[in-house]
Amino acid sequence: MGADECQLVFEYVPGDLYQVLRGHQLKGTQLPIEKVVQYSQDLLEGMHACHQHRIIQRDLNPQNVLIHPVDGLKICDFGLARIASVQAWNCTEGVTSLWYRGPELLLGHPRNPKYGPAVDIWSSGCIVVEMATGCPCFPGDCGIGTMFKIMQMLGSPTETAWPGFQETLTQWRPSFPKWPPTDLRAIRDKRPELGDAGMDLVAQLLAMSPAARPSARRARAHAFLARPAPA
Repeated sequence: MGADECQLVFEYVPGDLYQVLRGHQLKGTQLPIEKVVQYSQDLLEGMHACHQHRIIQRDLNPQNVLIHPVDGLKICDFGLARIASVQAWNCTEGVTSLWYRGPELLLGHPRNPKYGPAVDIWSSGCIVVEMATGCPCFPGDCGIGTMFKIMQMLGSPTETAWPGFQETLTQWRPSFPKWPPTDLRAIRDKRPELGDAGMDLVAQLLAMSPAARPSARRARAHAFLARPAPA
């Protein structure tokens, strides 16, 4: 190795969350609810650490989340991460894997997108749901397809829930189909063990308006995550 070269040595982690969930899917089982709680806590603790240091991860998805058999969940792959400013800032909109991309990215202006750490909170919500149900939350085949799946579950955005959204989402069209909110019944039906507390956390993380989503610091203190850790 030359004098101007360096090598990075990382701990060995045997697999990622996608592999874990795929294994359960093949066996027809679900991730135990205790693990859902533990991994959700780890994920939001990790996001809090990132956001505390003004880092937006920008590519949270199950393949970028490692699962250690002892130490739990670990966030990896910061290739798209950026330092955030205090206010929402202009940056590339083509970040975060499509199924984990928030509405402000899906329908924001392609030449002048503005967003902040809330994009990571949305992705975290999608991952929490996927851990609980075993299925991706919004598996669209394109940006608009993903947005339609979001609206089918959450309802179409309104001025009450997202003030100014029609000006914020410059690719929004009044001609889009209108869907009523479902209170996330499909998620509750797939995993009743989430209970009221789990559903409340999911609803907060998947708030349509970025301003309505909790910070990672507040989310990590949610009552659902106070359940006893697995032995």
